[in-house]
Parts: sequence; structure tokens; C-alpha cells
Amino acid sequence: MIKINLLSEGRKPVAAKKRASGPAFSFGGVDAGSAALLGALAIALLVSLGHNFLLGRKISSTQDEIAVAQAEVDRLAPIIAEVEQFKAKKAKLENKVDIIGQLKANQQGPVQIMDKISRALPELLWLNRMETQGQTITLAGQAFNTNAVANLLENLDRVPEFQEPVLQDTSQAGQTYNFVVQFGFVQTPTEDGEETAATAG
Repeated sequence: MIKINLLSEGRKPVAAKKRASGPAFSFGGVDAGSAALLGALAIALLVSLGHNFLLGRKISSTQDEIAVAQAEVDRLAPIIAEVEQFKAKKAKLENKVDIIGQLKANQQGPVQIMDKISRALPELLWLNRMETQGQTITLAGQAFNTNAVANLLENLDRVPEFQEPVLQDTSQAGQTYNFVVQFGFVQTPTEDGEETAATAG
């Protein structure tokens, strides 16, 4: 009689179930997420180091340029000082030239006036006083007769730079006549092309 053990045949070994939880991949005991994070940190560190390196080189280059520029400034400092001194001396000389020019211009008017008036004086007449106020000239003097005074007025009137003379006063004093004449002096061009006029004396 043959016996069949159905119990032993019907039982099949049950395979161990895989854990649902657990890393799909691992590298030497470190999971993939941690590895990615470490990689990102390493890359960030390398980028930061590279940026700092480039920044340091740029700073060093800028410092070198500043040092070169400062050396050039130091080299040019004496020359700049000489230029400034030259400018100051030039300004002083120009100021002196202007002052001399003004003095010459101020002297030109009275010199012209005196020359033209002396040429206009007739015989038998002389001047005791001459005053200038702005462009107005006043002459005071004496003459042996009134004809000499009239000749003076006529001669002054012939001078283009003099405006029409006016006899302000005349009076007899013994054998002579006192007179006062007033007239204007107009501006005239000088040799250098500038205009001069009588100034208050």
C-alpha cells in the first residue's frame, strides 16, 4: 500500500518579504541623498574658493596699480610744485605789467593835456593854475590884455580833443587881467590803440 504525504507536498516555502522601507541604492553605507548633499556642498565650496582666489588676485592687481600710480605722483610732485611756483610768478608779473600799463595810461592824459594847452597859449598870457575834474579842465591865469584871453579861447577851440572853451570869469587887476576858462577834454586814441582821458588831478 502506497502512502502519499500530502501535507509535506502541499507546503511550499514562503519567501521572505522585502522591506518596503530602505534605500534603493547605497554607497559604502551612505545613502544617495546624503551623497548628493555632500556633492553640492563640495561644489559650493570649490566655487567659493575659486571666487575668493579671483577676488584676491584682482585686489592684488589693483593694489599694484595704486602703488605704481602713487610712485608716479611722488615722481611728479616736484615738477608740479615748480609749475605752481611758475604760475604764481607769472601771475605776479602779469599784475605788475597791468599796474605799469595803468600808470602809463593815467599819465598819458595829463601829458597830452599839458602839451596841447602849452601849444595853445598866446603871447602876453600865462597860467597860474590848472585843475582837472573828470574830463573837465579849468585854467586860471593872467594876461596883459583881453585880446590875449580871446586868442587863448580861439586856440583852445581849434584843438580837436578840447570841447568849446567857456570864459568863466575875467577881471582887471592893475595892469593885468585875471581870467578863468573851462572846457572839456574828449577821449582820444593813443599809439597802442587804447583811449585815454583826463583824470582828476
